[in-house]
Amino acid sequence: MGSAVFHLRRARDLMDRHFAEPLDLDALAAEAGFSRYHFARAFRAAYGEPPGAYLTRRRVERTQDLLRSANLTVTEICHLVGFTSLGSFSSKFTELVGVSPTEYRRRTAGGPMVPGCFMMAWSRPLPRTAIQEKPSGGQPS
Repeated sequence: MGSAVFHLRRARDLMDRHFAEPLDLDALAAEAGFSRYHFARAFRAAYGEPPGAYLTRRRVERTQDLLRSANLTVTEICHLVGFTSLGSFSSKFTELVGVSPTEYRRRTAGGPMVPGCFMMAWSRPLPRTAIQEKPSGGQPS
């Protein structure tokens, strides 16, 4: 059983790291090394909810953070966290949180917000060519 949990954790960690990307059951099952059907059953048994529900919940949790701290529209946040439809996003958010995204933002508004342009630039992945390793000697080359 310990080995299966390790493999399931790899798939769960993939969802935690890449929640905003389009992840389907086949990709998650491949990460765990299971067939899609075995993965879905094992994930639910281990974590108490299906993989899709877990991923949606992670996206909504990230949405809550962004609604509290970022100066972005609800639509921008919807797409930033991996939803493709504003309608399904708003419905799922309301179902899980109990209020609409706009109402949640109104109720939790507090301190200064991060400008949307910084948030969008910060959350965008860098191209591989922009990521370069520094020389190990610490001396400029």
